Amino acid sequence: MKKKIAVEDGLADVRNYLQEKGYEVEGLKNDNLNNYDAIIVTGQDSNVLGMENAVTKSPIISARGQSAEEIYQQLQNRIK
Repeated sequence: MKKKIAVEDGLADVRNYLQEKGYEVEGLKNDNLNNYDAIIVTGQDSNVLGMENAVTKSPIISARGQSAEEIYQQLQNRIK
């Protein structure tokens, strides 16, 4: 089963790279964050998920200062 990853708008390069690597990638929505195996955010905003107290068990990875390959490597290490 493909891992399901949410990617914040503005990260088209990351989205495309992860799709090429076999992940199921969707745009980030605040409806149910626990439906994702991981969440990738731009890191531009401290209120990343639209609410300061967003709760999720999914790992959140900031893309700030990282290449798509580096983010992919983090995913490999953080989700099984």
